[in-house]
Amino acid sequence: MVGGVVRGRHVRRCAASDGRVVNDVRRPKVVAWMAHIAVLAAVAVPGPVGSWVPSPNRTPSADLFATVEMVADVRGPVTTTTPLDPGARSDGALGHDSTMLEPDTAMEPPQARPSAAQPVPHPVTFVRNRWRLDGNVSWYGPGFYGKRTACGIAMTETLIGVANRTLPCGTRITFRNPANGRIVTAAVVDRGPYVSGRQWDLTGGLCQKLGHCYTGPLSWRYATT
Repeated sequence: MVGGVVRGRHVRRCAASDGRVVNDVRRPKVVAWMAHIAVLAAVAVPGPVGSWVPSPNRTPSADLFATVEMVADVRGPVTTTTPLDPGARSDGALGHDSTMLEPDTAMEPPQARPSAAQPVPHPVTFVRNRWRLDGNVSWYGPGFYGKRTACGIAMTETLIGVANRTLPCGTRITFRNPANGRIVTAAVVDRGPYVSGRQWDLTGGLCQKLGHCYTGPLSWRYATT
């Protein structure tokens, strides 16, 4: 180890194994750590800033308080959302001299529902027994004279009747010929016709009365009398 003075300072030096001289660095490290500790102490422990301990004998200043005025009246709607029930809505007027009552005494008596003028009913007549037009009405007779019908009536050239496949025997039907306006009422005396699309078959006597001894249109309806 070699000691000496450099520019007025005492410097400790150490000789390394390879012959180099190394300065002693312990002193700068110690100085740096001390400075770091001093800075931390100054930040963590601040000094007094003029605070004082609360005392019951000290009166707070009146300037610390603001004057608050109470509003006695409430005007306008008290809610931003309109209730669904009209009875729960507020009239928006509550004064300081208002009197609060119990719900049973504050309720108004129920009012009678206003009477509205009702329309006068007018009778309507529905005609059920209307005329129906059949465009395929036929007639029969020759070859059946002298025999009995399905309803047990003797078939003659003057028998006024009509054949139908479903209506009961004796059912009275009124026919009207649109070509000449003749109207004749006859009873169901036989079954038929057995041709697709036909429901009436006139006897020889009925076709003579109506002037309809051919296949064509006739109007019909159930007899009222």
